[in-house]
Amino acid sequence: MTLRKTPTPPMGWNSWDSYGTTITEAEVLANARFMAEHLLPHGWDTIVIDADWSDPQARSHGYTDAAALTIDGFGRLQPDPARFPSSADGAGFGPLAARLHDLGLKLGIHVMRGIPRVAVAADTEILGTDATAAQVADPANVCEWNPHYVGLDHANPAAQAYYDSCVAQYAEWGVDFVKADDMLWPYQVPDIEAYSRAVDRADRDIALSLSPGRDLSAAHLDHLRAHATMWRVCDDVWDRWEDVEPNFARLARWAPFAGPDGWPDADMLPLGRIGIRAERGEQREGALTLPERRSLVTLWVMARSPLMIGGDLPKSAPETIALFTNDDVLEILRDSAGNRELLRERDLVVWAAERGDMRWVAVFNTADEAREVPFDTRSLGLGPAPAAVVDVWDGASVSVEAVHEQSDAARSVAPGSSVVRLSLEPHGCRLLRA
Repeated sequence: MTLRKTPTPPMGWNSWDSYGTTITEAEVLANARFMAEHLLPHGWDTIVIDADWSDPQARSHGYTDAAALTIDGFGRLQPDPARFPSSADGAGFGPLAARLHDLGLKLGIHVMRGIPRVAVAADTEILGTDATAAQVADPANVCEWNPHYVGLDHANPAAQAYYDSCVAQYAEWGVDFVKADDMLWPYQVPDIEAYSRAVDRADRDIALSLSPGRDLSAAHLDHLRAHATMWRVCDDVWDRWEDVEPNFARLARWAPFAGPDGWPDADMLPLGRIGIRAERGEQREGALTLPERRSLVTLWVMARSPLMIGGDLPKSAPETIALFTNDDVLEILRDSAGNRELLRERDLVVWAAERGDMRWVAVFNTADEAREVPFDTRSLGLGPAPAAVVDVWDGASVSVEAVHEQSDAARSVAPGSSVVRLSLEPHGCRLLRA
């Protein structure tokens, strides 16, 4: 098989924002059933179990020090059977994957770069080799935030064999998507290449996501395209406008490179019921205002970023779920081109995309105050006199006015032009189609 490249950005759900390291099988299935019933018809199809699914002592708000991760005799992670009962007797994630596949969904799991410390301490064998975990470990190259792993010494061929054995087991279980963490900050060339090679050698097509993306440079673009399905371009995004706003600049840099060769990833959507047992904060419906939530989804869609919902789906408010089921909005994600930033001037940011004669324009207000702005339709790429302009979010027509003479109200628009007047809430946006 091979590393799976996807024709459109992956869309799914990830457990991190809701459950941190503590997700259970029952909670995975509850979100999977909700997705299959309500979101699968709109293109959402992947359920991702995030970090430390092998930790029997998992806790909210961080990682357990010196965790006794569940491993097999070859140092490979196994699901904690207390939290994932169907994994008992060596079944791993196989039974859970089968249940998701029956729902029409894909299973994704989070993994870390390197090898578990518990495997090194036990000096487990490396499957298919004469080497042991202690012999392939590189304790000098450790993760800054997760204490459970050490790096691999890729000068030893058994390091590749270890990754091969792990991914082969994931393929046997039926895993469709792997989120490999601690790969990009710092940029871990040997691990990225070794893990991608392991995915290529597996007996199943698997999509590979690389994280995190702090300070990631587009100088790595060719390498990323060669070795991953998608890659993060930022650190974790939480439900704070100060986390969302910097992605305007990041995505302006990365969006021109988004396509089937690989998808720059703006991180999960911290929307819905989050913080249930998560790394940060207490249970909440997200601190972003509804205009901020709409701006976040609009920016991610206009940049064609992968979409991974962070909120627990069955517990999330209907107005949040509605953000994920607007097919006219999701059409941009799936089938647009030329996605780019057109304008960034003080507190206004304008993005554009197109398909044939169709044009989409997103106008964002990054200011803390509401504003009303007249725009020359030509400056938005909508042409001199568009026949019809529609607000994509609500389907309502947007009035287009002919400007016959200069006025204070439209001093930025020349006579003979047409104008749309947009009311923008604080941190809000308007998404237009012409």
